[in-house]
Amino acid sequence: MTIFLKILFWLSVYGLLHSYLFYPLFLKLISHNKKGNDQLYHESEDWPQVSVLMAMYNEEKVIQEKMDCFLALDYPKGKLHFYIGSDCSSDGSNEIVQAFAEQHSNIHFFPFTNRQGKPGVINSIARKAFQVHPQSADHILLITDANVMLSPSILKVLIKHYKNAEIALVDANMVSTGMKSEGISKSENTYISSEVMIKYREGKAWGTMIGPFGGCYTIRSNYFQEVPPTYLVDDFYITMRMFEQGGKAINDLEAICYEAISHDMSEEYRRKARISAGNYQNLNTFKHLLWPPHKKLAFAFLSHKVLRWMGPFFITFAFISCGILAFGENYLYRILFYIQLIVLFLIPLLDAMLKRVNVNILPFRSINYFINMNMALLEGFFNYLKGIKNNVWEPPKRN
Repeated sequence: MTIFLKILFWLSVYGLLHSYLFYPLFLKLISHNKKGNDQLYHESEDWPQVSVLMAMYNEEKVIQEKMDCFLALDYPKGKLHFYIGSDCSSDGSNEIVQAFAEQHSNIHFFPFTNRQGKPGVINSIARKAFQVHPQSADHILLITDANVMLSPSILKVLIKHYKNAEIALVDANMVSTGMKSEGISKSENTYISSEVMIKYREGKAWGTMIGPFGGCYTIRSNYFQEVPPTYLVDDFYITMRMFEQGGKAINDLEAICYEAISHDMSEEYRRKARISAGNYQNLNTFKHLLWPPHKKLAFAFLSHKVLRWMGPFFITFAFISCGILAFGENYLYRILFYIQLIVLFLIPLLDAMLKRVNVNILPFRSINYFINMNMALLEGFFNYLKGIKNNVWEPPKRN
């Protein structure tokens, strides 16, 4: 029994360390001398057709700025069309987009009257786009969210890579805006920045970037497959279907877009719990891509995503096994158990108390953030087990 508990404890610790520490370090090492994609479109060449797909729901606060971003994109005239679907918005979003559509012939607006969730809207407007330009290797989709603002050069930076026939998906570099000393924005930004580098290095090393930032990415239209009803994380589903077809995925750090970061722990918890349920949907759908484990795609999928999704279970197993071992004569496990008590309970409590008097200690806030996000993962797992009835969403509160 003691041996089993020790194995369980150290395997759980390793599972956490592998995903958050060892795998990023390994990627940094092996991608260092790798050459990125050098088969690129140049200014004088004939660039591919691009269809921009965007689902929105009650985005009145940001949609004017987003539409201005669309019109400012630097791309050859006649090669760019916008397909915007409103998921039964009840604020002033529809009127704003309709006004743009009336002034610009390449903006196509579809105000749906029944809620169907972001994946359903993307499926619907993709069909509209394919009626104008059929799915092909030379027709690229840019899928973006209403609250993600695009730099004028982003489209050319993303699309230039599609001269390489092996590349099927190119992701952007999401830059967070609106950081504050209070709240979780700095912790969230640290997480997002580390994710950007992991994705970039996965693409550079093997062409296996595991899941784009859903707010802005591109994919060859002939690799696009519709997301099933009730699936919550559409970008990951679309990416894994692309991998099944043999395509490669990369990230370009020069393809800059901006998103206002979350400050509120409860708001981010709600969002991540929802995403977590979708993660387990995708894990069940694409578990066959984890075998054989020595393949690059399987190794990246396991290391970057699956072990991270198992984080709350690793934390629970490590705490329970170490707690039992701590009652023995082994002082090492007693010390490790005390450390876990401090990290899992005392520091979050102190952070909550300090927050009430407007004192923000970043290490405390980051530990509290990490624990809350793993709790969100756990809640998402149980929501997945209960069954997901629909995929409609509410825009998260942003600064």
